[in-house]
Amino acid sequence: MSDLSHYEQLGVEEGASFEAIQEARNQLLQEHAGDRRRIEAIESAYDSILMDRLRLRQEGKIKVPDRIRFPERAAEPPPDFVPKPATTSPNWLQRMIDTPSRNDILLPGGLLLAAAFISLASPAGALALGTGLCFYFLNRKENKFARAFLLTLVGLTVGITVGLWIAGLFSAQLLGLGLTQDTFAAIVTFVLLWLISSFLR
Repeated sequence: MSDLSHYEQLGVEEGASFEAIQEARNQLLQEHAGDRRRIEAIESAYDSILMDRLRLRQEGKIKVPDRIRFPERAAEPPPDFVPKPATTSPNWLQRMIDTPSRNDILLPGGLLLAAAFISLASPAGALALGTGLCFYFLNRKENKFARAFLLTLVGLTVGITVGLWIAGLFSAQLLGLGLTQDTFAAIVTFVLLWLISSFLR
């Protein structure tokens, strides 16, 4: 099959511009949307034309417009160029930090927010619920029971300790808001457990 037949399949002249070839291809694909065999023939003709144009361009037989830049090879760095070392975090930290999806952030956040409202009535019961939720979400990510348990335990301990310390500093203000020190500590713990369950693994 000659190169000309590829152009004929797309219904364009051999000297047609790239834009015209692309437009003809797109139009034919729309016209023959249900015909898989015809679509494959169109794509094959289009690919053949592109490969032919690339070959001709590399041989210097066609001129590339000035508005298009095709660097033949990457520019060589100067001889005294020393690349900067990539700044990366330690491997142990990379293994622990997760890049969560939106659902991995919102679902634990919503459930722990509900647990925070429960803590207004029963801080101890809500903490048990929040701890269980954090453990569940951490274990679900990589199915590492010991790591999930340890991270949850650390989050619970740090959250309660920091929450009670902050609550002790602002006890008068908390009473004005109608919050007990235990409830405030539970809320701080829920925030920490949410961060751990969403962004660590």
